[in-house]
Amino acid sequence: MRFIYLTVFGMLMTGSAFAQRSLIYCGNLFDGVSGKTRSSVTVVVEKNKIISIADGFTAASGTDKIIDLKSKTVLPGLIDMHVHLEGETSKDQFQKRMQYNMADVAFEAQKNGLTTLMAGFTTVRDLGGSGANIALRNAINKGTVTGPRILTSGKTIATTGGHGDPSNGIKPDLHLPEAALDGVVNSPDEARQAIRQRYKDGTDWIKITATGGVLSIAKNGKGPQFQPDELKALIETANDYGFKVAAHAHGAEGMKRALRAGVTTIEHGSFLDDECIKLFVEKGAYLIPTIIAGKTVADSAKIPGYYHPFVVPKALETGVLIQQSFAKAYKAGVKIGFGTDAGVFVHGRNAKEFVYMTEVGMPMNEALLSATKTNSQILGMQDQIGSIEAGKLADIIAVDADPLKDPTVMMNVSFVMKDGVVYKE
Repeated sequence: MRFIYLTVFGMLMTGSAFAQRSLIYCGNLFDGVSGKTRSSVTVVVEKNKIISIADGFTAASGTDKIIDLKSKTVLPGLIDMHVHLEGETSKDQFQKRMQYNMADVAFEAQKNGLTTLMAGFTTVRDLGGSGANIALRNAINKGTVTGPRILTSGKTIATTGGHGDPSNGIKPDLHLPEAALDGVVNSPDEARQAIRQRYKDGTDWIKITATGGVLSIAKNGKGPQFQPDELKALIETANDYGFKVAAHAHGAEGMKRALRAGVTTIEHGSFLDDECIKLFVEKGAYLIPTIIAGKTVADSAKIPGYYHPFVVPKALETGVLIQQSFAKAYKAGVKIGFGTDAGVFVHGRNAKEFVYMTEVGMPMNEALLSATKTNSQILGMQDQIGSIEAGKLADIIAVDADPLKDPTVMMNVSFVMKDGVVYKE
């Protein structure tokens, strides 16, 4: 049976849904379990599930479909824990925020989602947008459009003037609609209300901005932006509603407050110190490094006029430190998830993060596990995704060479199957 997908930009995509068994012949298999590679393996898929994994190339019978990947390395579908599908870096990105309506944002998000899937990322966590990210998740789940499996935080929760306040950079007499400021909070009561609204909206995660940010039009990217009582109200209410919390945090003090309050992940961690590391280990929290985002904004900041003048010094400083901070945290035993902040750089280049992670000491097998096994655990989906095992969803990708020898091969994914459907071969 063949399915034809018409994407928003007019290109026909073909996907194959197999009612019969599919036998995937793997030259090499990195299964996301052991961290090692096996040679000459058959993965058997039926409908959307992995049925079995066997050594050697199992003979086909009856209506079995053979997918010959004998010349390739096969891996679980990758998981990116930090993307922003609604937008993408550009010199006029602030102008677009002022001009785009919700339909423009939604079409842009669908295009970026498809690009992400074709890059081998079958699951993503979208950490902040206008709410179109919720609609995109639903449309993908229904099969209306094609893209990765999305877990989303909907709109970010921020403080007035903080990173995530959409009115930053707008002159005071231009008042945004009240709905646009949903999630800008300034007290424990408003924090609780924001969590309840995210529950009503149907989000999967909570995203807060515990410190200033690099790309927000504000001078300070490091300072803490929530008081401890506000964080306590946020985390307690999130837990009541079954949410985990991701905290954007560059500066050390804001990071410490967020970790003490009980967040699950810290995004970026650019200026972490020894006390931060101790809290990471003590609390069992994960660092999502987003090294590629830091390096990209530093490069873009060198282009005259690319960013607002407030952004340039923050971008240059963060770009230098973010990779070093990751290395320090990893070597100290902090748990690491894989995330990129895609949208801050061009979508589809997410796998460059593997290169940056391995440059400073993380072995490639561990980097791959962070993007598969570890991330599935953070999401609470370890029984469904993150490894190639019997009973898991058939999220399977392939590359043309051995990524354990050369991390750059992950940037050219040649086969993508998500939920048993082939989207790229």
